[in-house]
Amino acid sequence: MSNIELNDKKIQILEVAEKLFSEKGFEGTSIRDISKHAKINIAMVSYYFGSKERLLESLIIYKTSDLKLQLENLLHENIEPLDKVNKLIEIYINRISCNKGIFRVLHFELTSKKIEKSLIAFSELKRENLKSVETIIKQGQDKGVFRKDVIIPLITPTIIGTYFHFHMNKFFFEELLNLNTEEMYNNYIKTSLTRHIQQTIKALLVYEN
Repeated sequence: MSNIELNDKKIQILEVAEKLFSEKGFEGTSIRDISKHAKINIAMVSYYFGSKERLLESLIIYKTSDLKLQLENLLHENIEPLDKVNKLIEIYINRISCNKGIFRVLHFELTSKKIEKSLIAFSELKRENLKSVETIIKQGQDKGVFRKDVIIPLITPTIIGTYFHFHMNKFFFEELLNLNTEEMYNNYIKTSLTRHIQQTIKALLVYEN
């Protein structure tokens, strides 16, 4: 399932599915809804993807495969461990910002063990991305830069959770921080919020002076 062949019709279905999943939720969206908005026969969705879960799995791969590649490339960069962690955070924030809908569905709606087990690709992707995070942090530990007692599996949820708390309270923070336009809001995420998350993760990783 890691490599799916996509044609224009499949991509159209995936784009419609992402929009509906982000607006109505995974459970609140039916195959019939997707076929109606994509203006295609309901049988075609089933023919291409089989089930709603398989469609979501294809959507995950379509939207997040480049994240996996970026993390793998980061592993081989010849830079200091803390710089790698900072770049890792920038990569995550950028990918989530570009794919808010699917990430919200993945991290806040799919809490059912039954659904999680059916999304083999999502589980594999999380494991592979965690391996990249582990490798980067262990490089820092081997150099004596990072603490040995870091709970590595909690690093990614700390990054993603901070971002989503900010985003789910968008109107509150827009008013609080005088972010009067969408451009100002997005720029704040790229600069101040990203820097805050980097400082938070650094505090977790680096020995106190």
